[in-house]
Amino acid sequence: MDIVASGLRFPEGPVAMDDGSVILVEIEAGCITRVKPDGTKQTVAEPGGGPNGLAMGPDGKLYCCNNGGFDWVRGDGMLAPHGIAPNYSGGRIERIDIETGAVEVLYKSGDHGCTLRGPNDIVFDAHGGFWFTDHGKQDFSTRCHDIVGIFYGKTDGSHLEEVIFPSNNPNGIGLSPDGNTLYAAETYTCRLMKFNIVAPGKVDDAAGPGGPGIPVYRPAGYKFFDSLGMEECGNICVATIGECGISVISPEGELVEFVATDDIFTTNICWGGADRKTAYITLSGTGRLAKMDWARPGLKLAH
Repeated sequence: MDIVASGLRFPEGPVAMDDGSVILVEIEAGCITRVKPDGTKQTVAEPGGGPNGLAMGPDGKLYCCNNGGFDWVRGDGMLAPHGIAPNYSGGRIERIDIETGAVEVLYKSGDHGCTLRGPNDIVFDAHGGFWFTDHGKQDFSTRCHDIVGIFYGKTDGSHLEEVIFPSNNPNGIGLSPDGNTLYAAETYTCRLMKFNIVAPGKVDDAAGPGGPGIPVYRPAGYKFFDSLGMEECGNICVATIGECGISVISPEGELVEFVATDDIFTTNICWGGADRKTAYITLSGTGRLAKMDWARPGLKLAH
């Protein structure tokens, strides 16, 4: 691993840009940051709350899952989310103009009858719509833990639907290369789940034990899943908290390999470069963005 940038405040949601830079969120700082190839940082936008997942939309703007804000704990040189922010500002989906930094709230909780507590990660499909997870919130003061789901939205603000409910605090989300399978990584169960897509924004009712979705893979031991990225060949790369690294899982549910890092809060992966074999990994607890050569190319995203 090479460290591209440090001093970031819990970076997640990396998006590799054509100019070699990476745009990511700093959740604790409430901002969107561009990290240039030389490691210099530039603020793109300041949405506040808890910007979390990022994806490039068909209009050339960034779409951001904003979780409304975490509370935080610090210790041993590590920063970690811990429950809900005292000034929690509500879950929402935001559209961000990269050139001007303008932030527009596309969907907020209550729109189209949907409750958004902690939108987390996002992926666009070939039809111009987007799937996103709601990870929910834990409120330790009231001993409450949200029951949440997985949503589908359109970029014109006309459609927001909770397609999958309930889901066990889903975090990472991705689409198979053919667009027919939706993958979601559950944090606390540490399960990788899949759903069969039957139409844009629709899945069938196939379910394994415990509710919607078909279990694909679950590692042994005390670990948690965070975000995920897709390889061109269809493998699913899931950031694995506790084991410190990326679990590469085949569509058949076999562990292809485990790529180790040095941060317990290894949270996200994306790919850049002409061949999409440069992996960018967020080492969130220690506030760093790393890059490394990857054995296989990442999937070319819809936009």
